[in-house]
Amino acid sequence: MSSGLIGIGISGIKAAQLGLLATEHNIVNAHTPGYSRQSTVQATNISVNTGSGAIGQGVNVVTIKRQYDSYLTGQVNTAQTQVSSLSAQYAQLSQIDIMLADPDAGLSPALQDFFAGVQQVSANPSSLPARQSMLTAAQTLVTRFENLDMRLSEIGSQLNGRIVSAVSDINAYASQIADLNQRIVVAQSGYSQPPNDLLDQRDQLVNELNKLIKVETSTNSDGSFNVFIGTGQQLVVGGRTMEITAQASNADQTRIAIGMQTAGGNQELPESLIVGGELGGLVSFRSNSLDPSINELGRVAASLAMTFNAQYGLGMDLGGRVAGDTGFVGELFSVPDPKVLPGAMNAGTGSLTASFLPPTAPSAPKYEGNFYTDLTTSDYLVTFGAAGAYTVTRLSDKQIVGGGSGPSAVNIDGISINITAVGVSGDSFTIKPVSEAARNIELDTRIVSDPRLVNAGAPVRTMPNIANGGSMVLSQGVVGVGYSIANMPQTLTATATQLTGLTTPWRAVYSDGSTIPAGPADPLTAAPLSAGPIDLVNGTATLAGIWTEGMTFSVNGRPAAGDAFTIEKNTGGVQDGRNSLLFAKLQTSNTISGGTATYQSSYARLVAENGIRTREAKVRMEAQDAVLAQAQNARDSLSAVNIDEEAANLMRFQQAYQAAAKVLQVGNTLFDTILSIR
Repeated sequence: MSSGLIGIGISGIKAAQLGLLATEHNIVNAHTPGYSRQSTVQATNISVNTGSGAIGQGVNVVTIKRQYDSYLTGQVNTAQTQVSSLSAQYAQLSQIDIMLADPDAGLSPALQDFFAGVQQVSANPSSLPARQSMLTAAQTLVTRFENLDMRLSEIGSQLNGRIVSAVSDINAYASQIADLNQRIVVAQSGYSQPPNDLLDQRDQLVNELNKLIKVETSTNSDGSFNVFIGTGQQLVVGGRTMEITAQASNADQTRIAIGMQTAGGNQELPESLIVGGELGGLVSFRSNSLDPSINELGRVAASLAMTFNAQYGLGMDLGGRVAGDTGFVGELFSVPDPKVLPGAMNAGTGSLTASFLPPTAPSAPKYEGNFYTDLTTSDYLVTFGAAGAYTVTRLSDKQIVGGGSGPSAVNIDGISINITAVGVSGDSFTIKPVSEAARNIELDTRIVSDPRLVNAGAPVRTMPNIANGGSMVLSQGVVGVGYSIANMPQTLTATATQLTGLTTPWRAVYSDGSTIPAGPADPLTAAPLSAGPIDLVNGTATLAGIWTEGMTFSVNGRPAAGDAFTIEKNTGGVQDGRNSLLFAKLQTSNTISGGTATYQSSYARLVAENGIRTREAKVRMEAQDAVLAQAQNARDSLSAVNIDEEAANLMRFQQAYQAAAKVLQVGNTLFDTILSIR
């Protein structure tokens, strides 16, 4: 009996001791990240059958159990990866939102100041200070484009650095998880007991990994983890890791792309596979916010330069020079051609160039309306197939928008792509039409240094004969692209019912648009049209316009017989500001996106879209924070250490220890009593 008492007492002491050790371990790890509370699982020893019945043999500790639930832990990881992603996006979006919407340093005030300068010139065309003021405002606008693009590019460079850092951390965590996998397998196979602390460490690493990128895990039969990213790409398999890479993109060497190191080399991953965590947030921000912002800013810059230049080139400078004259400068702004990037893996000798198409001009015959471009904010991918065939894909919507075979040209969305040499199948080229337009927009230095070269005036004018007696008025006229003044001057003379005297290829229409023939022209030799009468009906002019060689004029009123009008070059027209009025009008005209948006509205849409994304990211981040807190509380209610509870456990196991020791003492006393019997 005494030996039974001693054995039972010893088992009780051991059980209480392990309980105390587990409790103390909980207390000291109460603030250890990822630690799960541990507790002893006790069971009775196998009893001994006697004639009096089964006699118990004490207690044993079956295992040390950690309070863990894979579902609750998974909920925490899922919420954590969302919070980390949204936090990364919000931090970056806030920078862009503040920068673009700045009422002083944004683009809007610079645009307004520039066109205010244009209006000063139109009000006082001969004023050199007004012209200089316009050029100063133009330089401020150019600088503002450059500064905004430079700041966006800096954010992009910082983003590249953070992506590289995140990838390095992911690989480090993956390596640690693989190492823990090996240690866990060894521990479990050697002792047949769960290595709780190692399991907690591995779970914590998975949680840290989820802060960087969304991962999924699966448990192998030996207790090791497999870790996957994206749509099942392996990151950790047991004790092995697959390295993630951050290298220059094959399509754009200035852009960091995510890849996987395989036996065949680095395999670039589609950005759609990089989701969740800080890395997913950074990649999403770059694709959905940063790149579109740079391209939208570039589109505004390129469209402004091209549409303004198109109208600007139809004018006359203060020295009377017009298009075709020596010393005439027809463009105020310049932007670089679209950027062409050959694929890093290209194997052939294919090559291509890209250029901007001229903006769509006001249509003949009346040249009403304004210039506009068809540029988009998308990049384009030219991919070569078999036999020299190629396709052009618009990357923003993944639509094939053009193609051909062999050396050829294709016009798409305001740009012209010229295939100068075909590539081999699989070769590709990325075209970035407007990505560098804002960064590299410039003013012509000749105009900047000489304000007299500003083309504020119109190249032609009309002059009524001083002796005219009728009420007819001939407008000063509007010129269009490709106009010519080679046959100036021209004189129109009125009879009782006709205007005559046009001896060059001029035409006329009635107000309903029907053409009045003025004689046939030879389509092969382009021989001048012969003179033709312009009839007046019932003594009133129903003529809506006369145009030729890129010019249009309007007629109103009733001429008297013998009235004459001269159409001539606007020589000496220093007070003429008609062309500056037309390019001032561009401020409120739809010049972008196929003639559906103004400079200001395009930029305003950019500001608004970034503002919406910023607010949306903040709201979603705050909501996901609440979800994370809820998931963490649910996990902590099971797994976290409660100091008060552990203090009570200390007292409980201490009392159990003391009671078991008392049993042992009684057993010893009885044993000594037996030994003392003689």
